[in-house]
Amino acid sequence: MPDRIEQAKRALRADLRERRQTVSAHAREVAEAGVKEQLDALVDRLGARSISCFLSTPTEPGTHAFVSGAVARGIRVLLPITREDGLLDWSVATPETEITEGLFGLPEPVGDVLGPIAVNDVDLLVIPAAAVDQGGMRLGWGRGYFDKTLGSMEKCPPVYAVIFDSELIDDVPRDVHDQPVSGVVTPTRTVKITARTP
Repeated sequence: MPDRIEQAKRALRADLRERRQTVSAHAREVAEAGVKEQLDALVDRLGARSISCFLSTPTEPGTHAFVSGAVARGIRVLLPITREDGLLDWSVATPETEITEGLFGLPEPVGDVLGPIAVNDVDLLVIPAAAVDQGGMRLGWGRGYFDKTLGSMEKCPPVYAVIFDSELIDDVPRDVHDQPVSGVVTPTRTVKITARTP
């Protein structure tokens, strides 16, 4: 059974990855501006003063403008750093934060490293996804970092996945360790999801 789920996930990820490769440079710029606008409004609506947010890769809906703007507004932003053991360390973003290539070629901050539990203090988590379904189930890229993080948090704040509009789909294949999200942010809208029970 798990093999069938894994195969379905792999096929869907491959399709989504291919679609993201075809997005034009102009469409990416428009998407990043839209994501910033949506995330700024979400942060204001939630009154979030401390958040975590991933640094987008070139094919993801951009988060860099949002992170810079949030830091400039005095919001504490924790950026993830991947570890060999499958957990995430964190670093506080500053206006001077240097970005380097981390494990798996992901953009990561250079700075003081905080351990995995640092994220327990945030008011909002903004995480990557390949797709999210109507019930809030998230399909990640297969390494499990964010599922582990969410699954280990004692009290989880709202979790929003950043995706393109077409990636909010009817259904994603799910496994027992997969963690749902509270909502999605796309370049054009923010959707709060009422999680279904399995």
